[in-house]
Amino acid sequence: MLKRILSKLPQKTSKCVGSDCDTSFKDPGRGDEVRRTNGGGIVAINGLKVFRKVAAIFPTSTAAGMELVEPHLSFNDVPNAIKQNLFLTKMNFCCLVQDPREVGSDSGDYDRKRQALLELVEFVSSGSARFTESAVSVMCKMFAVNLFRIFPPKDRSAFRGGEGENEEPIFDPAWTHIQLVYELLLYFVNHNSLDMKVSKKYIDCSFISRLVDLFDSEDPRERDCLKTILHRIYAKFVVHRPFIRKAISNIVYRFVFETERHNGIAELLEIFGCIISGFSLPLSGEHRMFLLRVLIPLHKPKSMGSYHQELSYCIVQFIEKEQKLANSVIKGLLKYWPVTNSQKELMFLSELEEVLESSSMEDFQDVMVPLFHRVTSCLTSSHYLVAERAHLLWNNKHIRDFVMPNRQVLLPIVIPALELNTNSHWNRAVLNLTLNLKKMLCEMDTELVVAGHGSSEECSTKSEVSGEQISTLKLAESGPESYNPALVRSAAFVEPVSC
Repeated sequence: MLKRILSKLPQKTSKCVGSDCDTSFKDPGRGDEVRRTNGGGIVAINGLKVFRKVAAIFPTSTAAGMELVEPHLSFNDVPNAIKQNLFLTKMNFCCLVQDPREVGSDSGDYDRKRQALLELVEFVSSGSARFTESAVSVMCKMFAVNLFRIFPPKDRSAFRGGEGENEEPIFDPAWTHIQLVYELLLYFVNHNSLDMKVSKKYIDCSFISRLVDLFDSEDPRERDCLKTILHRIYAKFVVHRPFIRKAISNIVYRFVFETERHNGIAELLEIFGCIISGFSLPLSGEHRMFLLRVLIPLHKPKSMGSYHQELSYCIVQFIEKEQKLANSVIKGLLKYWPVTNSQKELMFLSELEEVLESSSMEDFQDVMVPLFHRVTSCLTSSHYLVAERAHLLWNNKHIRDFVMPNRQVLLPIVIPALELNTNSHWNRAVLNLTLNLKKMLCEMDTELVVAGHGSSEECSTKSEVSGEQISTLKLAESGPESYNPALVRSAAFVEPVSC
């Protein structure tokens, strides 16, 4: 009876002691009731479970007064007051890395992580995320855990230096997660409200160096994402620009002079092609050294075909910035000119034409003699594609304008090669191109062509006489019984056949 009476009396509210105090309030934005505890226990928000953030998960400096929501909740299912906390919780959950080849039938966490990444990308792209220092710290940690990894040893041949014509690209089995992480990183770097002072503490030289190392990935999709992201970092983080150029240079040095194996040279050169266009004039010594010590030696590796288009674009960009660099480029091409690789020789001829189009008369005259000796050897090449490409150089009006004032020096170098083609080249298309070129040179200077033709005939006559004398001496030395003057005279008229 007494208990019933006492139970009806109003009870005195107990005071909160330490971490057991409970509070509740209404979210003015959505009218949701939020109950909090000062301790590290569970918080109820309209029936949702919310956990306190502890220093074991996040830094102590950012742990005070913030709750962590279950990472599997959707952003649409929580009030605005804790969306930022849910954002951090999902980022921390995505630090869990699983090998898709080891997931097997139990793929629950793997699928939940993909769903969390999709929601993070949507949340960041909508502009709802606030990039505080704690958020930047957690994001960079998640990027590093998911992206920075060691690639397995390469099985591809060193000759190709990457993906060959008949080789299928290798795709990363974890790309479903990695693609979303790269997309999130790109949104992060491009975000307008990103505090550069804070972000520089986490996107530092170590982060960029490990990011550049990822260009050796054999997955072309990953290299394409890296190309976009690194370019945006270079544009936004001005303080890191010298380091990025140095990191690219170091990779090229290692590729040219040590390994000749790297999958991302083309992508790195494509980035640098965009960077060169922003160089101020006059070019600094660092930029000139990059051309001379990095770009020009890239003509040496056998796998140049995988990145030649990007390399040629970078070199032409340099010459357009500073025309006098054409002299150094042409000397570099002559230094690394291929002797036994016809495919590389075709690339060199194409690049040479582009360089000459951007050159000046003064630079051309400094290198014209060794250059046209090399072109002459290409005119008489037994590989018909190389010979055709060398003949087509003369169709370029810019090159003809260079030759015309210097014809007294250059035509005597070229005409003997044309006579040799006329007499002995095996390919009919090359013979037709040779006749057309001789006609063009006759219109340029008939006397020089006739004089060169006479001198070439004289040289060929001398070579025939010397050949006859040598064969006569050999037959005489072999004994009087084997010497027959008629055979010697008939042998002198046999022309060698070049194939």
